[in-house]
Amino acid sequence: MISQLRLMNFRCFESLSLEMNASGALFVGDNAQGKTSILEAVCMLVRLHSPRAGRNSHMVKFENNELGVAGSCWDSELQIRYSSHAGMKLQVEGEPVDRQAEYLAAGGLIVWMGNEDIELIRGSGSVRRRYLDFIGSQLSLEYRVALVRYQRALKSRNHLLKDQRSSQAELDAYAQILIENGQLISQQRSEMVERLSELAGDVQRSISAGNETLALSYQSGSGDDLAENLQMTEQRERRLGQTVVGPHRDELKLTINGMPAGDFASEGQQRTIALALKLAQGELLQQARGKLPVYLLDDIFGELDTQRRNAVFARLPEQAQKLITTTNLDWLDGTYTEAPRYRVSSGVCELIE
Repeated sequence: MISQLRLMNFRCFESLSLEMNASGALFVGDNAQGKTSILEAVCMLVRLHSPRAGRNSHMVKFENNELGVAGSCWDSELQIRYSSHAGMKLQVEGEPVDRQAEYLAAGGLIVWMGNEDIELIRGSGSVRRRYLDFIGSQLSLEYRVALVRYQRALKSRNHLLKDQRSSQAELDAYAQILIENGQLISQQRSEMVERLSELAGDVQRSISAGNETLALSYQSGSGDDLAENLQMTEQRERRLGQTVVGPHRDELKLTINGMPAGDFASEGQQRTIALALKLAQGELLQQARGKLPVYLLDDIFGELDTQRRNAVFARLPEQAQKLITTTNLDWLDGTYTEAPRYRVSSGVCELIE
């Protein structure tokens, strides 16, 4: 699915060119040597998004002012160039592309799995909303467009709410944008969670040997009617200086054996739930889009016991491309032997013969 990856001034890599086969690859090395950056670059190339960087400028190699990521993905040649002064420039098949939606239409699907996924259970609601948004944006370009419009309008409206001089007409104009796009976001999130609950519950049972029941439920931050609730909370919003209802207040509720997972699940159960959520993501994307995602697995297998590790491998689609980072190969136990192995050290990636 991803047959070639090329980097320039990306994180610790001055340059990198990798050929990949259909099964994927193993990247071995100590921490902070660049393994995860390779997965991050793949995610950036395919989805224009890094799960680890809040800003694109954070990915530019130190003492440089631009980066490049390019590669062959799903039979399309893609290229990204970013600089702080010119922003992001995109190309598909060597031709400039102005709209991100057009670029994304040429790419494919991604599932990122890492040890930080435990924050899906422990962390704030914003972590779980980002999880849903990453899925929703891959399921539908319509969802991604609505999300971008909603977030921009929300930021502008909150700025107006902090300014006592702002007019009602200005607030109402942005509220209308929130309503139009928020309704689509809420509807699609609700449908996603319903499907994810069934899939994640099944994965949880398989990883926990049938001993645990995981359930997901969607809690809308918009109430029954977003337009009506925006009107009802207007005075409170003026007082607080922020919009208090809408999809940005949605919550994804997780329960294990009927109890709130964040409060009652053990650490082992929480890690299993995180794996179940990401494996369910992959299965949902495959079912909805009719093609396999690429799995980016960031150093998760060294942390798992043999039973869970085998269960995860059993749930990963055999034909899916899997790019895996690890600090050692002791856990392999004869699995995943067909993938090439690379040693990563100080921003240098070399094939292990």
